[in-house]
Amino acid sequence: MTKQNDSTNPEDMTLTNRQGHPITNNQNLRTVGNRGPATLENYDFLEKLSHFDRERISERVVHARGAGAHGYFETYGVVGDEPISNYTRAKVFQDKGKQTPVFVRFSTVIHGGHSPETLRDPRGFAVKFYTEDGNWDLVGNNLKIFFIRDAIKFPDMIHAFKPDPITNIQSVERFFDFCASSPETFHMVTLVYSPWGIPANYRMMQGSGVNTYKWVNHEGKAVLVKYHWEPLQGIKNLTQKEAEEIQKDNFNHATQDLYDAIERGEYPEWELYVQIMEDGPHPELDFDPLDDTKLWPNDQFPWHLVGKMVLNKNPEDYFAEVEQATFGTGVLVDGLDFSDDKMLQGRTFSYSDTQRHRVGANYLQLPINAPKKHVATNQSGGQMMYKRDLAPGQNPHVNYEPSMLNGLKEATQSGKEYTPYVEGNLVRESIDRQSNTKQAGETYRNFEQWERDELLANLIRDLSTCHIDIQKAMIALAEEADEEYGRLLKEGLQKAQSDANASKPLGNTKGDKAPQDAINKGHEAEPY
Repeated sequence: MTKQNDSTNPEDMTLTNRQGHPITNNQNLRTVGNRGPATLENYDFLEKLSHFDRERISERVVHARGAGAHGYFETYGVVGDEPISNYTRAKVFQDKGKQTPVFVRFSTVIHGGHSPETLRDPRGFAVKFYTEDGNWDLVGNNLKIFFIRDAIKFPDMIHAFKPDPITNIQSVERFFDFCASSPETFHMVTLVYSPWGIPANYRMMQGSGVNTYKWVNHEGKAVLVKYHWEPLQGIKNLTQKEAEEIQKDNFNHATQDLYDAIERGEYPEWELYVQIMEDGPHPELDFDPLDDTKLWPNDQFPWHLVGKMVLNKNPEDYFAEVEQATFGTGVLVDGLDFSDDKMLQGRTFSYSDTQRHRVGANYLQLPINAPKKHVATNQSGGQMMYKRDLAPGQNPHVNYEPSMLNGLKEATQSGKEYTPYVEGNLVRESIDRQSNTKQAGETYRNFEQWERDELLANLIRDLSTCHIDIQKAMIALAEEADEEYGRLLKEGLQKAQSDANASKPLGNTKGDKAPQDAINKGHEAEPY
């Protein structure tokens, strides 16, 4: 255990209550005689127990299981051979060698805060940049695409992937029922059911912004951009069998790996790449660049290296930093902007809204979430507020704007404002170029043979427990993606004839047999 406090003043190490009163007896509450009963005026005891009763906050609905670390981002100041200022005026990217503090939270998605880190699931990869212009959150996943392209489907998707509301057990049939009924999910299903669905740990996985964003330069011109993190430790993934073997020994393996590596001084590093595309619908492509279920082909839109991130400090307190850390896709700084990506716009509302519910109205005053620059707002009140965001010399009586009585003033625009032209009818329609299976076929063909074998084995095992209509729909999507993919999936399901139960984690080999296994292997005991 690392020693945290080298104080030589004995009083600094004296146990107190939250009022600062020294605690002289932390072993016994105050009672009438040593057998009790206890008395009501036990202030130290009441404070200790009442705080204990409240020391958890609402768990994240998704991404509940996570680990985090501090570090810095160093910009390279260029995009290829060009100054990065040609594309964005964001200060975080200017001036080669400039370092910006960051906090990163890695996570699994579907299951709870103490679920195994070996489960088949996407992984969250969220980075908070404490820039000189305020915070920027780049909130993404390890995989570069997503299951859906429209935010209105997000609650349904999560409900289908979460445990059954009756049994409280995840069901592969519920998962595939949603996916077979939503063809745009097929590319993501192909990735999640391959070894890429179980990264070996957090240090050896890629990261992606997933959504399409925009960069804006000083002239107010914008380009579309995608973000990609590449680990300098290399990439490692696990098969289902390997993951289950690791889970037998340690269900916290990824959290431990990250913590131990940083403690050893083996600081994990990622380089940040971007893909850039001219703003617009790009009708020449067979997909819409705003579609989160699609990759931008790197032969058409090459990756450009723009910087490096190093994680070199573990949290001092998990709850204060990792659990209370909050991220939002709407947290952008000048020079970065939103695209019309419908998933991005839905996430931008939802992420910050859920943090106000989960952590509280003043979550941005917590040190882990607060910018490292001065904050001055006219916002006040709300649960757990502990200061007003006043500017030096500001008239504290003026909590509104505009004012002539020494209140806060609007900032000066640093560059030409970006003003995209928007026109069209208000509709409820899907995008035109859906191409739901083409890239899934390309991904399948790009897999190594062992990855294809693992993908098919995992799919066949789980789909064999599902309704025949779900199996037929998934076979049809696979056949559309790639002839071999569809044929092998169909043949495998015809041979499987599974009598297994669908109530088990995704890809799990023997989860449905575990209850009876426990009975068979259990040792009888007499009552005591």
